[in-house]
Amino acid sequence: MTPTSKTTIGILTGGGDVPGLNPCIKQLVVGAHREGMAILGIYRGWDGLVALNSEDPTSREANVILLDPARVRTIDRSGGTILHTSRTNPAALKYKDAPDFLRSGFRSSEEKEDCTAHVLDNLSHLGIDALVAIGGDDTLSFALRLHQEAFPVIAIPKTMDNDVTGTDYCIGFSTAITRSVNFIHALRTSSGSHERIAVVELFGRYCGETSLVSGYLAGVERCIISEVPYNLDTLCQFLVADRENNPSRYAMMTISEGAVMEGGEMALSGEADAFGHRKLGGIGAVTAEMIKKRTGIGIIFQPLLYLMRSGSPDSLDLMVAFNYATAAVDLIRRRIYGKMVAVAKGQYTAVDLSVVSAGAKRVDVAELYDADNYRPHIRNIQGKPMFLY
Repeated sequence: MTPTSKTTIGILTGGGDVPGLNPCIKQLVVGAHREGMAILGIYRGWDGLVALNSEDPTSREANVILLDPARVRTIDRSGGTILHTSRTNPAALKYKDAPDFLRSGFRSSEEKEDCTAHVLDNLSHLGIDALVAIGGDDTLSFALRLHQEAFPVIAIPKTMDNDVTGTDYCIGFSTAITRSVNFIHALRTSSGSHERIAVVELFGRYCGETSLVSGYLAGVERCIISEVPYNLDTLCQFLVADRENNPSRYAMMTISEGAVMEGGEMALSGEADAFGHRKLGGIGAVTAEMIKKRTGIGIIFQPLLYLMRSGSPDSLDLMVAFNYATAAVDLIRRRIYGKMVAVAKGQYTAVDLSVVSAGAKRVDVAELYDADNYRPHIRNIQGKPMFLY
């Protein structure tokens, strides 16, 4: 399994899965192989580089796989990631998430440890000359850490929220929006048949772009986003009026999972993950139940959530995934590191990886949203990115 070529590339995928990851992996492998490079896939994102024990020969097979064009020939036809994924943060590893052989180095079972040095040792042990990290701002934040430690890194942005700073587009966004719009339209038949109010909850922690763009394209009556707290009484009044004014006697709304009622808090559960995020979800159900109680109108509540990010990618995500991979291989071929491939003003480019330290993007409420009426309002499209943000 040990590669013999001059340059060896490592590839990993971290964070939530999205459609387009497998096509990106395939094109990375095909492109790197064409350049005479060897490709090692790291299983489960950063966790694979944490779990790898260089002193245990069996550990390598569980955490690393040698990739070639034959092995990835058909993976672009499916969603998810063949390399699997995790939300491991090696810079702040919890004791309970650490492999047994690392736990002896922890000060206590209650502490987090910075295992960056261990990751760097494993990259050296594997003979990896450059690493391609595919992920959102959390995954790429540790890629930035490796770059700061002088390890050659290239980043590829993926997240269906499209909220990675420095790029107009992230792999997974188009498919998530397309799927959401289709499901929203499908729900119109039941909503109209039963004369109900439909509440559709979509992924989106701090960035409400999926709710905004899905609601905009599907033509829903109201759209609640993460960036703007909403008043429940006002929302109910709007929806009742929307239903009365619809000849089919129904109304539809979208809501981000990270939405907040005025005076309330995010609907969170469980303990924080490795990047400090607790599990989100439930605000849609709470809102739907309260709308029903206050209006007396029947409700259809539908959380799309994982349906948005499952299954095969659409053509746009295929194209961007392929092209991001091609750009990444070209950067490695030219030995240009510390970059994130991106789309800016409709053109493929590469930006300094340090942009991820600025945090996730947010919806430009002043330009794209009517905060008084809870609706998308694209005031001026001139000069805006094709995908909006």
